Amino acid sequence: MPITPAPIVLFVYARPAHTQRTLEALAANFLADSSDLIVYADAARHKAEAGQVQVVRDLARAASGFRNVTIIERETNYGLARNIIEGITEVCSHYDRVIVLEDDIVTSRNFLSFMNIALERYTDEQRVWHVSGWNYPIAPEELGEAFFWRVMNCWGWATWANRWKHYQKDPDRLIRNWNPDIIKRFNLDGAHDFWSQVTANHSGKMNTWAIFWYATIFENNGLCLNPVRPLVRNIGHDGTGENCGRQVPFIEDRLTTSNITELPGIFDESNLAIARIKAFYESLHGISSQKIYQYLKKLIGFQRENG
Repeated sequence: MPITPAPIVLFVYARPAHTQRTLEALAANFLADSSDLIVYADAARHKAEAGQVQVVRDLARAASGFRNVTIIERETNYGLARNIIEGITEVCSHYDRVIVLEDDIVTSRNFLSFMNIALERYTDEQRVWHVSGWNYPIAPEELGEAFFWRVMNCWGWATWANRWKHYQKDPDRLIRNWNPDIIKRFNLDGAHDFWSQVTANHSGKMNTWAIFWYATIFENNGLCLNPVRPLVRNIGHDGTGENCGRQVPFIEDRLTTSNITELPGIFDESNLAIARIKAFYESLHGISSQKIYQYLKKLIGFQRENG
């Protein structure tokens, strides 16, 4: 465990109730009182949202339970993608590791412990690029407490500055350079069409950040660490988010209360975990395409800018 836990970077906008729940759960974490919290609060897009933006900023100023709280209040509206990219980059210029959350992620009390243990354990293992706090609702048997695979998700995650420095958002280059075999592997061997998010950014239909973090990790043959049982819950599926609908039945809603201490020492993908995640995607075929589309965009972090 590092002497000082990694800083927590929280991105907020105009959802006071979600932000309050996120802050309360985070403050209840083990290690919260020895962690620095850095909040990036985006500015309103228009006057109608200004009141909610101010309430969220007041909540951030009143946050307690952390070693230190710093609030960065944007003077103009950056939008989600720019706010996150520039915010993480700025924090990584001062710290060698970072834990990242958005305003609709409720954490288990052991979330920070898992993030910091993993960040310390793999700090010198250059194949490991990303630590996730969430996992798909798959059978946990024979998977241990955590596993490696190629795909990242961003419902509460962490990385190191020397990995994040390689981040690129360049859909033109990816479209020029990636052949069908590369794209198929990127799409989890055809289990899900992640690539469509790249082309949507290229055409201007979307302006997102997370698909390009996944692409950066993928191009560098990086691995993502996942807990087998989720340490975070997304509470944004209540109709308040711009691009995610109401709760859908296949979201895993139970958080583990266990402290994860056994981390994999073999730096390769878990074929068993991948097989079960592919089966999970197959199980979605009977659910309406609109619900799946909304859910999966949020799941992997490919939402449009929403402030």
